[in-house]
Amino acid sequence: MNVSVEAHKCVSSGQCVLIAPEVFDQDDEGLVLLLEETPGADEHENVKEAAAVCPAAAIHLRQD
Repeated sequence: MNVSVEAHKCVSSGQCVLIAPEVFDQDDEGLVLLLEETPGADEHENVKEAAAVCPAAAIHLRQD
């Protein structure tokens, strides 16, 4: 799984950080920061959920 984010779309809801804190964080302005582009298999379900609940659809997933 490859993860990418469009930080300019982020609305700082923080849902991704709550669901997958090993993969996402927020900067000082609350915008999403991607910590891991290729998370381990143990994080895949959390990352999928984070992408699904992102109100700005700023998280994109690509399966290899």
